[in-house]
Amino acid sequence: MQWPTKVPGLAYGGDYNPEQWPQQVRIEDIQLMTQAQVNLVSVGIFSWAMIEPAEGEYDWAWLDETMDRLHAAGIGAALATATASPPPWLIAKHPEILPQTADGATLWPGARQHYSPSSPIFRKYALGITRAVAERYADHPALALWHVDNELGCHNAHDYSDDAAAGFRLWLQRRYGTVEQLNSAWGTAFWSQRYSSFDQVLPPRKAPMFVNPTQQLDFHRFSSDVLLEYFTEMKEILRAVTPQIPVTTNFMCTTRSKSMDYFSWAPHMDVIATDHYTIADDDERHIELAFSADLTRGVAAGKPWMLMEHSTSAVNWQQRNRTKSPAEMLRDSLGHVARGADAVMFFQWRQSQAGAEKFHSAMVPHAGPDSDVFSTTVALGSKLKQLSAVQGSTVSADVALLFDYEAWWAAELDSHPNNDLSYPAEVMRWYRAFWKAGVTVDVVHPSADLGGYRAVVVPALYLVSDENAKNVASAAQTGASVLVSYFSGIADEHDHIRLGGYPGAFRELLGIRSEEFWTLQEGEQHRLTSGSHADFWSENLRVEATGDSAAEVVDSWAEGPLQGKPAVTRHATGSGAAWYISTRLEADATQQLVDKVLTEAGISPLRSSLLAQTPQHLHADVEMVRRQSAETSYLFVLNHNDEPVTVTADGDDLLSGEPAETGLTVPAGGVAVIAT
Repeated sequence: MQWPTKVPGLAYGGDYNPEQWPQQVRIEDIQLMTQAQVNLVSVGIFSWAMIEPAEGEYDWAWLDETMDRLHAAGIGAALATATASPPPWLIAKHPEILPQTADGATLWPGARQHYSPSSPIFRKYALGITRAVAERYADHPALALWHVDNELGCHNAHDYSDDAAAGFRLWLQRRYGTVEQLNSAWGTAFWSQRYSSFDQVLPPRKAPMFVNPTQQLDFHRFSSDVLLEYFTEMKEILRAVTPQIPVTTNFMCTTRSKSMDYFSWAPHMDVIATDHYTIADDDERHIELAFSADLTRGVAAGKPWMLMEHSTSAVNWQQRNRTKSPAEMLRDSLGHVARGADAVMFFQWRQSQAGAEKFHSAMVPHAGPDSDVFSTTVALGSKLKQLSAVQGSTVSADVALLFDYEAWWAAELDSHPNNDLSYPAEVMRWYRAFWKAGVTVDVVHPSADLGGYRAVVVPALYLVSDENAKNVASAAQTGASVLVSYFSGIADEHDHIRLGGYPGAFRELLGIRSEEFWTLQEGEQHRLTSGSHADFWSENLRVEATGDSAAEVVDSWAEGPLQGKPAVTRHATGSGAAWYISTRLEADATQQLVDKVLTEAGISPLRSSLLAQTPQHLHADVEMVRRQSAETSYLFVLNHNDEPVTVTADGDDLLSGEPAETGLTVPAGGVAVIAT
């Protein structure tokens, strides 16, 4: 990773769009940024039509002026390639660059990202503006970071145009080599789909019935890869012109963005950056925030990363948008820092007066600087300044939760046993239980080194390679407690079912065999012998002796068609254990099982010893995460309660300056960062 060295301490700022405002506002912006202690802003993201108002004609004056003003104020620029929204003149000249949907509809201009990533014509123009920007500002002292395009694949990830079809065929030839290998991987003996030439292959366009599932899966892979190829082409230009400036783009590492395989993108980034927005109707949105931050840290291989966008208050794109209190804004921002972010940035600096995002909150709202929002913007800048020593420190965890975009794509394809299955919902069900237990989790790819973890969680890993399945088994063999949920290990990387019984790749590890899925209907649930209830999924499961011991039945069905059959099992293997949960347990039972696994693994929550003076009913909503440098430990305490809590720990709170050895009060909704 190559951090933007021109930015001291934690980076703070947001998207800056001076082209939307008159001169007097631009001058005020720099003054307000200085007041808020902003040190990095993203510039030029949607500025192609302003920079190049006609083909080959450039207007640099406003951007020159902006870069000069930023440098004079000591503020770095994350300068964009300006390619996120092609200008009207380009569409008028080359309408063939527009993307198409699966049913052949053209996605027209008027919004953003109206381009086909596979279009060679669009690529030529995009690379041209990228080179022009790079050469213009290569030596400018404000340039701190290159920001390629914006949220790649957010709106045009799956393009079904003829250019995409041609690109898909080339991608398939590189992947499979021969059409015979393609036929084998896609199982084209089914429904008379056998190909005699790659030229006959199309994207999975709208068809009379279910489209070949491996064709759909490979199109997901291709769509992620073609956008990565587009990114790397622009990065090569930027690297050639400015080898000293790091290059990134803003990911969307959340439970809602499934189009890009960010684990495969990560090695191509100089620094990992992401955008995150909470969901208004999620009462536990702070837990989803924590997951997304942990996922970003996993994509970054544990290294510090950048929060490139989040919101000061309400967004504009949800059905009913939620205003944030100042405490929530500060807590959200520092929650990302707690989990590895060394940059806190927003969309955007000043709230737009016109356009589709005019009701999206900003650091300077419509009300202007005389407002609660801007006061909170200034307060956050001050707090981040106080936390500058945290930069470069890392987060460690005893628990790994496996997350795989390919498994997500495959698990949510059509014509499955239960087509209501949501991969992120199943992931979050387990993540939430560990969060409530007070345990930090690393969200990592199934190929990650699992050797240092005492517990490994494998939720709905429907698609898994032999190599990654062995990686999970090795973790259990060497002492970890491995927890595997239903619909895991079912298919190989081609989405071919692993024959011989479910859960396929994990049968030997778990010491069980399932003959058939018995998915439950909506509203249907059955009681277990433990007294709890389960719904959504069940299996005709039996224990099989494997290795040195047989699996034990932890819980069974007490009623229903599978009465007496195992529902939850545990198999001692090597120096560890492997648990299988063949159904969706209710929340309390899920929590109790997680607590058992934590006890077995010898993992204690941070708060168990640090909240001794706090009433027990407040513990579950106190979030504690530790960042560690070579010299110092930083304990982040985020109080999500409506009541204050007391923390007793060695060291002083960097935000208040108060000692914590004798008990530090963290107010309702407040944050403390204790350095030891």
